[in-house]
Amino acid sequence: MTDEPWKTDRWFSSPWNYYPEVTADFNIPDEVKVHDVTLRDGEQQAGVEFTADEKVRLAEALSEAGIHRIEAGLPAVSPADEAAVRQIVDKGFESEIYAFSRCMVPDVELAIDCGVAGVVMEIPSSHHLIEKAYRWPTERAIEASIETTKLAHEAGLKVSFFPIDATRAGMVELLDDLEKVATEGHVDTVGLVDTFGVTSPHAIRFFSRQVGSRLDVPLETHFHMDFGMGVANTALAVAEGASVIQTTVNGLGERAGNAPMEETVLALLTMYGIDMGIKTERFFDIAQMVGEISGVQQPSNRPVTGEQLFHIESGIIATWFKNVGEADLTEAFPYRPELVGQQYPEVVMGKGSGVDSVAMWLDQNDVTNATTPELEEILGEVKARSLEKKGLLDNEEFMEIAAKIIPDKCSPT
Repeated sequence: MTDEPWKTDRWFSSPWNYYPEVTADFNIPDEVKVHDVTLRDGEQQAGVEFTADEKVRLAEALSEAGIHRIEAGLPAVSPADEAAVRQIVDKGFESEIYAFSRCMVPDVELAIDCGVAGVVMEIPSSHHLIEKAYRWPTERAIEASIETTKLAHEAGLKVSFFPIDATRAGMVELLDDLEKVATEGHVDTVGLVDTFGVTSPHAIRFFSRQVGSRLDVPLETHFHMDFGMGVANTALAVAEGASVIQTTVNGLGERAGNAPMEETVLALLTMYGIDMGIKTERFFDIAQMVGEISGVQQPSNRPVTGEQLFHIESGIIATWFKNVGEADLTEAFPYRPELVGQQYPEVVMGKGSGVDSVAMWLDQNDVTNATTPELEEILGEVKARSLEKKGLLDNEEFMEIAAKIIPDKCSPT
């Protein structure tokens, strides 16, 4: 790590992130991995359906980007999902391929037959959910967990135990149940699962510490975005020792979605100094692919991968951009666009533009000798036109205004 890890040639975060007073209690693992759940939990978002070919295409892109583990799906859910899991396994990607499985013997046997390296095994953990939603006696869930985790382990699969609704379970009942499954069955890792995204960052720290101190196994995160806490909660859990983060591309997933991979990986890289070896330069293209395949439109200013994230309308920011130049670009942005596969920043023309914006646009059209009063007059017309249009102006609309105000300077030579 450099002497100033918050400021590199690719990003400029806050030095406060690295103050000893902030980092003194961190317990960050030597290695942190990404477990992508887009193909399973991402597809659970209402209206999202991936074909087997689309899943293979996405898995290939994720593997090429260096994602460590890919959850290819739940084979037992349908013949199409089983086919997709088998195809992804057969491709021999660099990423480890996992299947998702309920704690049911047929599910596990099918996952084994598909040839995956590991299995994420779900079971409800909060007693109220077991009794009210599943209408099972609690003992049934524990017995099923013991039987199936042992079966998966004996077949050579890595077992990631996934206690649904763990954060709404009572702490004593959760820890007692997890310890019983780990002792009498088998778990290689345990998920810190916030199924409904209802846990605050402060509580996640306590939750992570309690589970970690009770169970001598690595921890994984699986946090939802119902209250927008998924990225922050993941970062805090990693600081408490979680070594695998479960995320989805574009934050797809049930209800409000899962912790988005792009934001989480970039936050850990720039604010915590955790380089997981992910090719962040692939983020924009992968996000575009998932958006196209899923049909879920992303906000234009979405963190990391929004299409207009590096568009500059504000006059003051355009002036910053002009003054700092290419070499000091991170004075005007927290990170360089190429770090996440985005295009170089672009000054756009609208109601928020300033005089420097007008001068830059004129310069792009080979008009370099406009006076300050002329620039201000053009800017006034631009603001009025943009407000009337309720949107940005294109070059033709801009030059139409300029030609009206400085016709002699806009005339072809």
